[in-house]
Amino acid sequence: MNLKGTRITWLGHATVLVQTAKGTNILIDPFITGNPKYPNGFVLPEKIHYILATHGHGDHISDVVPVAAKHHSTVVAIYELAAYFAEKGVAHTVGMNLGGTVQLDDVSATMVEAKHSSAAQDESGAHDVGVAAGFVLTIADGPVLYHAGDTAVFGDMKLIRDLYRPEVAILPIGGHFTMGPKEAALAVSLLGAKTILPIHFGTFPPLTGTPEELAALVVTGVQVVRWAPGDSY
Repeated sequence: MNLKGTRITWLGHATVLVQTAKGTNILIDPFITGNPKYPNGFVLPEKIHYILATHGHGDHISDVVPVAAKHHSTVVAIYELAAYFAEKGVAHTVGMNLGGTVQLDDVSATMVEAKHSSAAQDESGAHDVGVAAGFVLTIADGPVLYHAGDTAVFGDMKLIRDLYRPEVAILPIGGHFTMGPKEAALAVSLLGAKTILPIHFGTFPPLTGTPEELAALVVTGVQVVRWAPGDSY
């Protein structure tokens, strides 16, 4: 499909960099230090305008604070998680909640439901940082993207289709902690997206699902992109 100048780069696990044709850089779930699949030598753009965090687990937020400080980013997350980042020293945060939408320059970001746990852990223990979420990114003069975060398949993905019509779905497929290929194939049918970018697989041994397994289960006309960390779509 034609992304109209939007570039989506997978940085391993669930970390995704979205760059719009108008120059807005959005980093989702930054897991860099400690991520065995982060592409060697990849350098983030000098300016990361926004960081989006889907939930509080360490393999999704471990680099939020240092990246925000280095790249002068505004961090967007569910209200409690945004407050947690502010306590950790992030200067600019936007707290929101399920069903809400915020305008991030040329991107309208809507927080949608996910089915997953979310507590954050640090040196002082576990913290309640709200619930897990996904994001629908509606890019002006560009495509509609859906980053599901970590989730199981759930029936209300049909509401995401009906409300937002995502053209590209970025879905976890590894299994064990999220849906695997069988469940992701049902998610694809509920969402109606025709381009699927699989994430959250192959990082650690339990995450055994593969794009090939998913591709064998989806209907004709749906493209499951086989990509490797560092690849852009």
